[in-house]
Amino acid sequence: QVQLVESGGGLVQAGGSLTLSCVDTGGTFKIYARGWFRQAPGKEREFVAGIGINLSGSSTRYADSVKGRFTISRDNAKNTVYLRMNSLKPEDTAGYYCAARGGAVSESQYDYADWGRGTQVTVSS
Repeated sequence: QVQLVESGGGLVQAGGSLTLSCVDTGGTFKIYARGWFRQAPGKEREFVAGIGINLSGSSTRYADSVKGRFTISRDNAKNTVYLRMNSLKPEDTAGYYCAARGGAVSESQYDYADWGRGTQVTVSS
């Protein structure tokens, strides 16, 4: 069973960096695509980045708003996906959620069956 736990959020000044982690504590080896989504108060949950996980490699996808600033990566041995966030802006402030699904990366939250509880990122100006 997939059980996702996020960590690494916090308060950072604009221009700073954070690295979020998402570990599957379920302990079941499965091949899943992983996505990072975020949701700010009063706004819809939006796709941030995704990585396809398979035996031949990985593919990544990013929202236009984070391209060039955020990097998604994974460590299969640790069953962990990371989101490195550089050059953070106040508009990046949101709850960040990790999600998993069988198959390829999707930018739609409705395609993901398993979710973590989220970690808060706050960027001050």
